[in-house]
Amino acid sequence: MKDYQASVEKLRKDAAEAALIRLATDGAKRDVFNRLYEPLNRLADDVE
Repeated sequence: MKDYQASVEKLRKDAAEAALIRLATDGAKRDVFNRLYEPLNRLADDVE
C-alpha cells in the first residue's frame, strides 16, 4: 500500500512541477509542459 501511495504522490509532484514550469515559460515550451501536466494529473486521479 505504501508503494501505491508513493506512486500517486510522485505523479502529483510531477504534475505540479510541470504546471509551475508551464506558467514560467512561453511559446512552445509552455505547450510541452501543458501537455505533460494534464495527463499526469489525470493519471494520478485514475490511480487514486
